[in-house]
Amino acid sequence: MVKKYEMSDIELLHHFLSIEIYQGDDGVFICQSKYDEKVFKKVRIFGCKPVATPLVVNEKLMKEDGGKKVDETFYRSLVGNLFYLTATRSDIMFIASLLSRFMINPNHIHFVIIKRVLRYVQCTMDYGIKYDKGNEVRLIGFCDNDWGGCADDMKNTSGYCFSIGGGVFSWCLKKQKSVAQSSTEAEYVSASMATSQTIWLRRITEDISEKQENAMVIHCNKKSAITMSKNLCYHRRTKKIALKHHFIRDATEHGEYELVYCRTRAIS
Repeated sequence: MVKKYEMSDIELLHHFLSIEIYQGDDGVFICQSKYDEKVFKKVRIFGCKPVATPLVVNEKLMKEDGGKKVDETFYRSLVGNLFYLTATRSDIMFIASLLSRFMINPNHIHFVIIKRVLRYVQCTMDYGIKYDKGNEVRLIGFCDNDWGGCADDMKNTSGYCFSIGGGVFSWCLKKQKSVAQSSTEAEYVSASMATSQTIWLRRITEDISEKQENAMVIHCNKKSAITMSKNLCYHRRTKKIALKHHFIRDATEHGEYELVYCRTRAIS
């Protein structure tokens, strides 16, 4: 990179915008444990009972569920804190995105969920992202969705993540604008989002002289969605899907990307 870009090597980076960076012989580890403590002081959460997950399994949140209204400004501030923590904690990305849907008129139930997330963060302060040295610089992707996951309008949230050097470095969650009529359609849209991101990631790896020679693998837990990405004549199941999502077929046909099946447990 020094040959291609103008830069100066001063010393090992150890801190950047509240992100702690630990560099060792085996790799690089990043976390935000000190920032965690600042958030805990803000909410006055210390020594609380730990929880194993940021959200109860299959719990649904709604805009209007009868809960007492809470301070909007404070709620928005805490959601912003959660989003900043996602810089090194992709495991709370979904719940942060979910809570951000209630920025207007948040209620007591939403606030209780935020406190649960912070309890989870408190008992996992040592969590972060580890990038191992010596690993092959190969991009590996995963995509998934929660078909009909929104209790208010039944729209699904699509997501993907990519790892390199053993650690996740690119991820995204997005609530879709239309209701998917099947789980296959929902998964296909998620795969399309992931494929679109790989176009940019390919350029990045080329810029750092790590060009991806082989087809980039994206793992998907829906076999029918994989079939749709390879079968150009699968009209009956695809005619209702927006045209913008079908470029994944062209990319697959040219050998640039490959959807590979994996079990749901492997993704989660």
